[in-house]
Amino acid sequence: MDKIIISPSKYVQGANVLGSIGEYVKPLGTKVLAIADGFVAELVGAQVQTSCDQADVELSLEQFGGECSRPEIERLIEKANAFGAEVIVGIGGGKTLDTAKAMAFYSKLPVVVVPTIASTDAPTSALSVIYTEEGEFSEYLLYPSNPNMVIMDTQIIAGAPTRLLVAGMGDALSTYFEARANAASGKATMAGGAPTRSAQALAKLCYETLIADGLKAKIACDQNLSSTAVENIIEANTYLSGIGFESSGLAAAHAIHNGLTKLEECHHLYHGEKVAFGTLTQLVLENAPMEEINEVITFCRSVGLPTNLKEMGVSEINRDKLLEVAEASCAEGETIHNMPFVVTPELVLSAMLTANELGSL
Repeated sequence: MDKIIISPSKYVQGANVLGSIGEYVKPLGTKVLAIADGFVAELVGAQVQTSCDQADVELSLEQFGGECSRPEIERLIEKANAFGAEVIVGIGGGKTLDTAKAMAFYSKLPVVVVPTIASTDAPTSALSVIYTEEGEFSEYLLYPSNPNMVIMDTQIIAGAPTRLLVAGMGDALSTYFEARANAASGKATMAGGAPTRSAQALAKLCYETLIADGLKAKIACDQNLSSTAVENIIEANTYLSGIGFESSGLAAAHAIHNGLTKLEECHHLYHGEKVAFGTLTQLVLENAPMEEINEVITFCRSVGLPTNLKEMGVSEINRDKLLEVAEASCAEGETIHNMPFVVTPELVLSAMLTANELGSL
């Protein structure tokens, strides 16, 4: 199997870089269809408009409906076609960005991804997570290439609610452990080949950065301030985790996240909050050393990530419902089958219940 690493063509990170978005986007096209939800449009819309005006770039800003679903993607593609867009820009959170990537793919246009939060590793990846209109996981949509550009304005991200940065840490937390499992199994990664040593190194650096700077970054973000730790965590949540998962592989943690979308009690949680518990469950599933499990639990508690089902909103342990979660986690095509051993729903149920107990001590 060939070794493959993939990444965005350009990654830009710094304070107030959104003020230069027009100049960054212009080489890709001068008619820009940008999507953002109502809150983000109010937060940065004027700044983006001014930057585009200064760069002689024509901008149309359309409101994103909130769910990365097939109907929403199709609706916005019609808007882009009517405008004659040459470039698609997504500004906001993971679902907005995934929608922009899907629009660009089907429209055969370049895409620029502009996160206003660092809550997932979605921005750099060549995939979108598609949900139903009701918010349940539907499918992964894989693309032949990564976004043309990712722009991270760290000042805006530091000003976002701390919970979003912490959720990004939860998503990034799984990167190293899933990469390790995928390497042990020898299965192909999301990039379509075997992992390179550089991708595995980025996955490990992602975890090391979380442990070193996660709590410091959370405290700074509580004050809506940036710092070296915040800069490092934004890079870990976005670039290190993004390249790490895509070119090193996914395994049980994200599959368990997908299973947890079946629980209505968990619908209020962010992606990374569910992935954090999925990571803890994966470690139990592979019988990792208690020292490693305890380090993950300690980290999660320090930054405010859930370590048990009660903290996720599941007030009553219903084994039948949890078995449904486990069965969904083990569905055909799920990334849990990248684990280096055969995984069954019964094993996942056991691991979830054990992880729940360990995370409740």
